[in-house]
Amino acid sequence: MTVQFTDGSDTVHHLIIPYAATRSPMGRDTVARLQLPNMQLLLKTLTRVHTEEDDPDQLCLDMPHERVLGRALHLPAVEGDWPWAALSQEMPSNQPEAYFSPCHWQIGMDQVVMLNPDNLQLSEEESLSLLEAMQPFLTEDGLTVSYMAPTQWHVKGELLRDLHCASLDRVIGMNLNAWLPKSESAKSVRRLQSEMQMLLYNHPVNDKRSAQRQLTVNSFWVHGAGSLTEKPTQPKPQVTMALREHALREDPSGWLNAWNALDATLGAALLEKAQTHAVTLTLCSEHAAHTYQTRPQNLWQRAQRMLRPVSVITALQAL
Repeated sequence: MTVQFTDGSDTVHHLIIPYAATRSPMGRDTVARLQLPNMQLLLKTLTRVHTEEDDPDQLCLDMPHERVLGRALHLPAVEGDWPWAALSQEMPSNQPEAYFSPCHWQIGMDQVVMLNPDNLQLSEEESLSLLEAMQPFLTEDGLTVSYMAPTQWHVKGELLRDLHCASLDRVIGMNLNAWLPKSESAKSVRRLQSEMQMLLYNHPVNDKRSAQRQLTVNSFWVHGAGSLTEKPTQPKPQVTMALREHALREDPSGWLNAWNALDATLGAALLEKAQTHAVTLTLCSEHAAHTYQTRPQNLWQRAQRMLRPVSVITALQAL
């Protein structure tokens, strides 16, 4: 996954909800079935202060929730690429860092589609075995790699300098031809990907997975690239990924259940916080983000709210 923060402390005043709505057929048909009482009450007290949409005329490398979080933390971004891998480390370094996600590229006659790495159900043992086989090649290219999770490795090295790559969620289920990095610095990474594809083809992990009719690991995706010289000092918003898996799988029942659980927990907590503090809520889809905040309201605005109450369903359908 791309952004992986959660902070359950009672100091969090800004909640970011990726995949709060989705523009897929599953999302359009399912939003109207939601019942989110805490979010409904919360939105009655908040004012929408910012909206943003992907530029329809160009490829957007990042996701809307990443842009909101990156700006909130005042992170440097080049061409929409945020240094999430560097941010995940305890000690900042000016050396470029990134995530490598082992994945399966489905190769067709005229396109290459990347499947969701989560669909691999890759075990820690399998991931470490693949990483061990790749390690000499990565070291030869000056890359230091450490295991974080089965489908997320942390990588550091000059080979990643000035590398602009798309967020993992941007490319899942997409034809990769348009999304592969094309900058001068990306040539070495693409060469490394080609070498690793050949290495992985006959790897024992893949032989075993093929025999069990499981997806094989035949490549990796680079994302979250960049460098940081110092850690951000701004208060960190809370980002919940509770809806992501169900949205990507287009699982309406799971998405509804996850939303209801989210409303009963984080939604209730933010609503309670709003009684005594200014709070911020950002609702996101794959291509838009709407931010709501506590703002003073004059008598006319309060009267308008009474006559035309904000509907959480309408707010989600607007994403």
